[in-house]
Amino acid sequence: MKAAVWYGKKDVRVEEREVKAAQAGQVKIKVQYAGICGSDLHAYHHGVGIQEGDKHPLSGQNAPLTLGHEFAGVVSELGDHVSGIKVGDRVVVEPLYHCGKCEYCIQGRYNQCTQFGFVGLNGDGGFAEYVVVESYMVHALPDNVSFEEGALVEPTAVALHAVRHSKLKVGQKVAVYGAGPIGLLTILSAKAAGASEIYAVDVFDERLNLAAKLGAIPVNSAQVNATDTILQKSGGIDVAYEAAGVQPTMDSAISVIKKGGEVVVIAAIPTPLQVNFFELLVKEANLTSTLAYRHIFPEVVSLIAEGALDVKQVITKKIKLDNIVEEGLELLMSDKSHAKILIEINE
Repeated sequence: MKAAVWYGKKDVRVEEREVKAAQAGQVKIKVQYAGICGSDLHAYHHGVGIQEGDKHPLSGQNAPLTLGHEFAGVVSELGDHVSGIKVGDRVVVEPLYHCGKCEYCIQGRYNQCTQFGFVGLNGDGGFAEYVVVESYMVHALPDNVSFEEGALVEPTAVALHAVRHSKLKVGQKVAVYGAGPIGLLTILSAKAAGASEIYAVDVFDERLNLAAKLGAIPVNSAQVNATDTILQKSGGIDVAYEAAGVQPTMDSAISVIKKGGEVVVIAAIPTPLQVNFFELLVKEANLTSTLAYRHIFPEVVSLIAEGALDVKQVITKKIKLDNIVEEGLELLMSDKSHAKILIEINE
């Protein structure tokens, strides 16, 4: 089968790989569409996030690995001891490895498992014609949800988990820092949760134009003082979602929230940031963070099926697997007019 395999920084090769059989408790999926995530970009451009050295304790794999953790497809084979799934089912994959035995898994917080990992980063992923995953990762995809939308369930789950984890109430005001795919999906999620005003902050007009189409008020922080602009227009924000992960956006997020407000960190921030805890103290405000998602895929699928989350709006390009490097991994860094690029794996 054809697969996009990570060998190292700036070294992703589309090559032929053996099609693995589904072992006990596993499901083989014929992938239809897969999305390129920021984690894939970090792996390609910076060589970080991939399982190198020792094999992952749950996947039993290490690099070179097939990338891709946002994908949907059709079940093509079942291993022994798999129930509730049949060959031919349309499915989406929740790509989190978890042991089911540690204290966090037992508490239902499997996204904090002591052996946590991602399909596509810690084991072979969905940038391939076929992928084998654990059966606990598989969720049904209704007929009225396309495979393209299915490929967006995973990043939407990140955004919706952050919104649901926050203290946002219907009618409150929101600011989203960073209008990349996760920021855009956070805008959609906050809108679905009843936010009355949503401000989108970014430095690229192309991204802000997409945010505006989703119903957000765009603020270009390269052209205006984002904090002053948001405070003047809103009178203060109830919840700020930090999906950019740089010092200026963290500073602004803390400054725009009202007394008793909240800042929710979604971005994976690679370098430590300073936090103005005195300002948080004076406001009796909250600073919290979220990691991926848990117990939310079925709700995301239902919201998409019902039209409450129109995730198709963030798709800006579809490409073939052969062109993943030039038209995907490279293009997303150079052309900020793109949000979510999907890879059509099997027609």
